[in-house]
Amino acid sequence: MARRRSSIGFLGRFGRSQDLKQLDEALRALDMHPATVTEAVKLTTVNLLKDHAMGTEPAPQAFHGAAEMLAYCMTGADAFGQANGAALVQAVEARIERAIGADASLDAQLILLTLQARIIQPSVVQKFGLESAAD
Repeated sequence: MARRRSSIGFLGRFGRSQDLKQLDEALRALDMHPATVTEAVKLTTVNLLKDHAMGTEPAPQAFHGAAEMLAYCMTGADAFGQANGAALVQAVEARIERAIGADASLDAQLILLTLQARIIQPSVVQKFGLESAAD
């Protein structure tokens, strides 16, 4: 079965696809305005979620998990923690630690996405010793 494509809309006539709306809502829930994330990064994120989905569509909670990783990588531990609390910072940092050795995991791919898009906070790169082969 062919995968349903995502749409960012066109000239206000065609609406955004539901998956992009879900990602935008998840980002807002983490105190991150969706406009701070480029459409290319959001489309790639949604496609990664679809690639890793158990069924034909990602589970609703998958959008929140992806938004957590994007928001942490883009804002760093301090800003992310101020908005979302120390417990969530620790949880996302544990996910990053696990992802470092798991290249094919969704979290690893999301971290690599922020590296490649050059939107990752330098403090995150330094804290975890991150680098990409393209750098």
